[in-house]
Amino acid sequence: MDNNNLLRQLLMLGIGTTSLMAEKLREVSDTWVKDGRMEPEEAKKFVDDLMSRMKLEQGNFEGYMERQIRNIMQDLGVPRQAEMDELRGRLDRLERQVRDLENKLWR
Repeated sequence: MDNNNLLRQLLMLGIGTTSLMAEKLREVSDTWVKDGRMEPEEAKKFVDDLMSRMKLEQGNFEGYMERQIRNIMQDLGVPRQAEMDELRGRLDRLERQVRDLENKLWR
């Protein structure tokens, strides 16, 4: 399972949902303006305020989801990228040492 890919998909879902909500909010506010239930400036402020709140909540949600996914991955024993990089470095050093030893034996 690719942790970054899953997180990216969740974030894209959140962005798509936010875009859809923004579009629907604008449609509703436009309808209210046409019906005379709201002034255009009032409708714009209403939509802007709601969008600001949604973006703030989306940021909080993204952080929460990232922490939850990290915890789940850790519970499953999936190594972090830094751990994998460290192991690759150790493996490279060991392979180099083996090659050096082989070269010394053949001299």
